Amino acid sequence: MTTEEALFIYTLRLGDTNLILGQRLSEWTGHGPFLEEDLALTNIALDIIGTAKALLEYAAQTEGKGRTEDDLAYFRNDRQYLNLQITEQPNGDYAKTIVRQAMMDCFDLYFYQELAKSKDQTLAGIAQKSIKEVTYHLRHTSSWVERFGDGTEESHDRAQAAVNALWAYTGELFEMDEVDELLIKEGIGVDLNVVKAKWDAYMADLLQRATLTIPENVFMHTGSRKGIHTEHLAYILAEMQALPRMYPTAKW
Repeated sequence: MTTEEALFIYTLRLGDTNLILGQRLSEWTGHGPFLEEDLALTNIALDIIGTAKALLEYAAQTEGKGRTEDDLAYFRNDRQYLNLQITEQPNGDYAKTIVRQAMMDCFDLYFYQELAKSKDQTLAGIAQKSIKEVTYHLRHTSSWVERFGDGTEESHDRAQAAVNALWAYTGELFEMDEVDELLIKEGIGVDLNVVKAKWDAYMADLLQRATLTIPENVFMHTGSRKGIHTEHLAYILAEMQALPRMYPTAKW
């Protein structure tokens, strides 16, 4: 595998993860529990989709086969997507959405802090911009995790149920393969062991403050690096891709 091939896969993974997470969050637009929070999640979704656009655009350039970010987003099937499985999980109730987002915001903050040191100037630039956005995202979602966990009996139970349901997908955040190893050696990629140590510490402290318990002896789901996903991704793509596939040559 060449460095260029590895860089394409690496950037595609990041772009797919952001795109699917942003698509999931956008489902709350107009359905938030109250106006301010509806707008907050919508804005977070826009930030994440903006990052996805930048990453997929760079992936397309790196691939060098004439495809665009739109081609990558709208004309691949679920087995060709490389997003983390946690991002495709249904929103559920508001507690589940917030817990999932806090997990991802925490990962993204520490990941982008490391990626900002990359020798690849494009990835480093995307990371530097994202750090500013994700810092706000994490502060927002963390405050809600605390409010849910240390709130009423019902809010605590819903938040704990969310942690229990999503924890099995967190192991995949820190998996590495030959793509990661090659790019780490080249000074481009991120050593996820460094990110994991910081993520573990932050999440343990957050959940303790929220009086929530980390599940034990959990079987971790895996497979997204090989295009293996839960049933939910195909439904997301069917909705997201319907219009471009119906009118592939349309100009807006």
